[in-house]
Amino acid sequence: MIRIPSKAEILTWITENPTKAAKRDIAKAFGIKGAARIDLKRVLRELEDEGKLQKRKSSYRDANKLPPVSVLEIVGPDSDGDLFARPLEWAGEGDAPQVLMVMKPDEPALGSGERILGRLTEVRGEEYPYSARLIRRIGTNPLRILGVFRAGAEGGRIVPVDKGSQKEWVVAAGATGDAKDGELVEAEQAGPKGRMGLPKARIVARLGDPTQPRAVSLIAIHQHGIPDHFPDNVIAEADGAKPADLKGRDDLRDLPLITIDPWDARDHDDACCAIPNGDGGFALWVAIADVAHYVTPGSELDREARKRGNSTYFPDRVVPMLPDRLSGDLCSLHEGVDRACIAVEMQIDRDGNKTSQRFVRGLMKSPASLNYEEVQAAMDGDVNDKVAPLLDDVIRPLYACYDALKKARAVRQPLELDLPERKIVLNDDGMVEDVAFRDRLDAHRLIEEFMVLANVAAAETLVAKKTALLFRVHEEPKPEKLEALRETAEAAGLQLAKGQVLKTAHLNRLLSQASGTDDAELINISTLRSMTQAYYNPENFGHFGLALLAYAHFTSPIRRYSDLIVHRALITAHGWGKDGLTPQDEAMLADTAQAISDTERRSMVAERDTTDRYLAAFLNDRVGAVMGGRVSGIAKFGVFVKLDETGADGMIPIRNLGAEYFHYDADSQTLMGSDTGVVIGLGVRVTVKLVEAAPVTGGLIVDLLEIDGKAMPKGKSSYRGKPPRRKMSSAKKKAAKTARKVKRTRK
Repeated sequence: MIRIPSKAEILTWITENPTKAAKRDIAKAFGIKGAARIDLKRVLRELEDEGKLQKRKSSYRDANKLPPVSVLEIVGPDSDGDLFARPLEWAGEGDAPQVLMVMKPDEPALGSGERILGRLTEVRGEEYPYSARLIRRIGTNPLRILGVFRAGAEGGRIVPVDKGSQKEWVVAAGATGDAKDGELVEAEQAGPKGRMGLPKARIVARLGDPTQPRAVSLIAIHQHGIPDHFPDNVIAEADGAKPADLKGRDDLRDLPLITIDPWDARDHDDACCAIPNGDGGFALWVAIADVAHYVTPGSELDREARKRGNSTYFPDRVVPMLPDRLSGDLCSLHEGVDRACIAVEMQIDRDGNKTSQRFVRGLMKSPASLNYEEVQAAMDGDVNDKVAPLLDDVIRPLYACYDALKKARAVRQPLELDLPERKIVLNDDGMVEDVAFRDRLDAHRLIEEFMVLANVAAAETLVAKKTALLFRVHEEPKPEKLEALRETAEAAGLQLAKGQVLKTAHLNRLLSQASGTDDAELINISTLRSMTQAYYNPENFGHFGLALLAYAHFTSPIRRYSDLIVHRALITAHGWGKDGLTPQDEAMLADTAQAISDTERRSMVAERDTTDRYLAAFLNDRVGAVMGGRVSGIAKFGVFVKLDETGADGMIPIRNLGAEYFHYDADSQTLMGSDTGVVIGLGVRVTVKLVEAAPVTGGLIVDLLEIDGKAMPKGKSSYRGKPPRRKMSSAKKKAAKTARKVKRTRK
């Protein structure tokens, strides 16, 4: 017969194990199984009724003890200058115990009445039973509002920029922060929302003119509904996380797993090393932060991460998927500290083929966090003190492994687009200082190739183990898009294979033909536009762009929820723990795939809109300047021009093209003047004058001055009445010819 512990024994155990106070933990500690659990439940209920235990969600704690993490209210310093607080969660007998605040020199001063989240430690032999360390101020996480301030007789109101918000916020006279009428402001909720009247707010930051660059990303965040405020319970859950230990993990701390990221990266979620095997091949290791250890299914962190779907990146800020305690600390593979990871060891032969793979759940310690530029500089002969000790044994093997992988890549032939990536450079005031095009270094390509290979390994492993997952799907181009690309290529004197199953090799051949010519950028842009958009799906339809049969996102769980799902699937498939893919996760995979595909697109649009607004602000003081560019788009209402210097897109409204009537041909993507016969098509070089830059919308209006180095011809007069008959495009001629043939055949 199983013995039920006494009430005293239960209380003693809970006191000694405050973090393991769920009923199942208590049952496990005393060896209680089966029907005996009913008796244990009865004893726990009696202790609760007697006021000796307090149930908190699914766990118990001694009512006369404070939890390890608790909400406190500062009561002010005593006569000796020591700062004390009182717990707001006290449910025991008598007065709430005193808590001494132990503050670090660099922490902010706390005032009487301020609420904080603190980490408590029991103290013996002192007048106070607890001491506490500051985790964070509760007041630093209130609801935030972004809007335009409208001054009034006594304070004013805030009109939110969020289109979905119909309610204004009242600002008292003493809470305006000296904001001026019409300024964009950031405010926080002031007191609880009442049932009657408008909610109250206090202005915490004046962002100035809503058209100025530093306000741009905030406007995009609110306009697109990107969650940028973590609820208190999510922050508290993240603050309560502790570093993982070696239990249940492989010890990878002797592997030279280095991180290589942008110089300004705040988080490091992937690390790698390559170990030569003596046969010209390598054991390539890729280790990824074990986010699943901290963000468990059904937790507050999990719900918030799924809602966000991904991190969103702007020139002046990042809206993260996870709180900074995780994204910038516990889940970031910083150098010199133990970090939990899920790693894959891949065997690579001398020709760059992956011959095998195995996944492990481990603990690693990175010897160095490096950036792309210093790694590439070292390989080019300019070695700094940080890279020097790693150059021969760590860096060179990585490049040698990459050289082997390039052979296999050349056989596979993923799509090789060559489109420059622009970077908005801001100064300390948030103004655009420069628009630079990012250099594409071998260091970038190396890491990208390693990550693709690790993603493939994850997909293949889970397929082999018949475990549910989310695939990254990229389907082949639609026939009509492909035909439009073929027409563009033919207009440039190039050819795209026809009458066979399309492969990326065919597109790469077209891109190679265009390389080094005036039409190179046009063909690259047109090829990109012919592609379908990638998305997530629990069913595998392959990845056309990468020329892969199965592909999943595994390498960025800090910033993508899809990767977290794949990590959980790997945990389940290998039996590594209870924090893997749950039946609920699996049942919701289709909904999750749709949700995070939507949030990804939302972020892309917000990032693009923000870039457009920054570029418009940057060019605002250059109205009247003459610039070069290429036609990047044709529409009924006008022409889009990509400017050479900044990569910004300006628009020429059709009314500004001249007095003549312009015919729009959707098939050939051209505009043709009815009087002059001038044809404006994709990729044509033009010279334009900037006539308008609107930072608030990101719009740029330009006038067309020259086409292919020749002045824009002027039409005779604006056309009135029926437009003259225009010439058929080659595509329409072909369609008409086919229709006539069909008609004759049917007769």
